[in-house]
Amino acid sequence: METEKRSRYLLAWCTLAGLLASIVISGLLFSLDFISKTPFGTFFAVIGSSLGYYDSNTSPYIGLLLHFATGTVAGNLLGQGAIFWKKLIPYGLKRGIIMGVITGISLWLVLFLPLTTYVIQPKLDMFNLSAPNQYVFVIAQHFQGLYAVVLLGSFFFHVIYGIILGLIAGSLVKSNIDRGMSY
Repeated sequence: METEKRSRYLLAWCTLAGLLASIVISGLLFSLDFISKTPFGTFFAVIGSSLGYYDSNTSPYIGLLLHFATGTVAGNLLGQGAIFWKKLIPYGLKRGIIMGVITGISLWLVLFLPLTTYVIQPKLDMFNLSAPNQYVFVIAQHFQGLYAVVLLGSFFFHVIYGIILGLIAGSLVKSNIDRGMSY
C-alpha cells in the first residue's frame, strides 16, 4: 500500500512539473511573438492551422492547449518511467535536471522533429501556395524559409523545458524524501 502511495505521488509530481514547465515555455513562445512582431499566438496558430483549425479565434487556442497537453504527458511519462525504473526518479535538483533534459530532448526527437518535418512544414509550404484564408496565409508567410531556425530554436526550448521540468520534479521529490518518504 505504501509503495502504491509513493508511486501515485511520484506520478503526480512529474505530471504537475510537466504542466508547469509547458506553461513557462508557452510564455516564452508568446514573448517571441512580441520580439518578432508577429501576431500574438502565431506559434500556436501554426499548430492549430496544421490540424485544420483555420479560424484566427480558434487556431491559437487549439495549439496552446495541445502544447500544454504534450508537456503534461511528457512529465507524466517521466513519472511512469521512474515508477518502473528507479534510476529515472528525478530526486534532487541535479538528478532532476538531468532527467528533465533527457525528457525534453526525447520529446524533441520523438515528437517535435517528425511532426515538424512530415506534417507542419509541408502544410506551411502548401499554405504559402494556397491557404484557406488570409489569416493562415500570413502565418505561413512568417515561417517561410525558417525551417532550420525553427528546428534549432525548438531544440533550445525543449532543453529549457527539460530544465524546468527537472527543477520542479526534482524539488518536489527531494522535499518528500527530506520528510521521510523513501523510493
